[in-house]
Amino acid sequence: MAPLPPIKIATWNVNGIRARASQVVEWVDQEQPDVICLQELKAELGQIPEECKHPDYHAFWHTRKGYSGVSLQVRKVLLEGDPIFSHPSFDMESRIVQVELGDVVIASVYVPNGGKDYPAKLSFMTELTAWARRIQSEGRGLVVCGDLNIARTDLDVHPRERKPNAVGQRRDERALFESLFSTGLVDLGRVFDPDNPDLFTWWAPWRNLRARNIGWRIDYLLASPGVAAGAQRCVVRADVGTSDHAPVVVVTG
Repeated sequence: MAPLPPIKIATWNVNGIRARASQVVEWVDQEQPDVICLQELKAELGQIPEECKHPDYHAFWHTRKGYSGVSLQVRKVLLEGDPIFSHPSFDMESRIVQVELGDVVIASVYVPNGGKDYPAKLSFMTELTAWARRIQSEGRGLVVCGDLNIARTDLDVHPRERKPNAVGQRRDERALFESLFSTGLVDLGRVFDPDNPDLFTWWAPWRNLRARNIGWRIDYLLASPGVAAGAQRCVVRADVGTSDHAPVVVVTG
């Protein structure tokens, strides 16, 4: 597998692209990512704000009216031609879009929350793991970006928020999450900040929890070993925007 060129990959659950349009534009202008992964667009294709369609990027908007939706955008200078965007067959709710950069597949992923249909969340995680294993078995690298809606361990949840039976912390979904890692994927957030008990990406939108940093880590950048070996840093932009999630950014090369 050829390594990725030096690039910056950023992911953000915007919790409504129309509500956050100006913030997305400001963030992209400041961050200057080479690959942008967005989740929870909550808009149909015709409702995507024009200002979010940056001319420097190839973009795919995988949308669904008022619900879920993901986007993947690649800076045009990274590719000689138009990229081929696609989504795997198990994606039934506009929750995943993927693109190939050379020998590496990058995916923007929004795992179901599971609060209304928990079995569907478990099924999605099972299919996601099989997909990740298949891609890597073909000799291709993989980067999974997005809101995976599971706190990997108790370290990823503020002590005040730890509830063993809460969706996002249950033993069976965490076991499925670890199955995803068993494919070889590396949790870049913890590679660069392994023991930080205050590393969160989502805060419930009440009681000023974000300002108090009482949150969960459920947004991730995961990479296959060859890609992870080239990662230089992975950071959470906790001060960006008014979504209940923060962007996560990795720099490789």
